[in-house]
Amino acid sequence: MAIVRRLPDAGLVHHSDRGCQYASGDFRNVLADHGLTCSMSRKGNCWDNAVVESFFSGFKTEFVYRHVRRTRDAATRAITEWIEVFYNRHRRHSTLGMVSPADFEDFHRRTAAQAA
Repeated sequence: MAIVRRLPDAGLVHHSDRGCQYASGDFRNVLADHGLTCSMSRKGNCWDNAVVESFFSGFKTEFVYRHVRRTRDAATRAITEWIEVFYNRHRRHSTLGMVSPADFEDFHRRTAAQAA
C-alpha cells in the first residue's frame, strides 16, 4: 500500500527489524522490484528501531488508549485516518526539526528538484 500511495523513488531505504515477514523472500523481492533497499537491524540491537518504537509509543498513548472502536472496520478506518491525516500531515516530529513528515518530504522534494 505504501508503494502504491507514496510512489517512493528508487534508493529509498526500508528499515525494519528481523521479523519473518520482512526477511521473507517475497517481501524482499517486492522491495527490489521497486528499487528499494532492505535494511534490517542487527540481531539483538534494539537501538536500530528507536524511531519505530517511538511511533508505536505515541500511537498507543495518543490514540489507542483514548479511543474504543466497536468493529474491526471502524478501527481500521480510524487508525488509517490517524496515521495518514494526523500523524503524517499535522503532528510535529522532533526528529524532523519539529515539522510533520509530509512537510519534511515536501521540503526535500522541492530542494532536490531545484538542485536538478
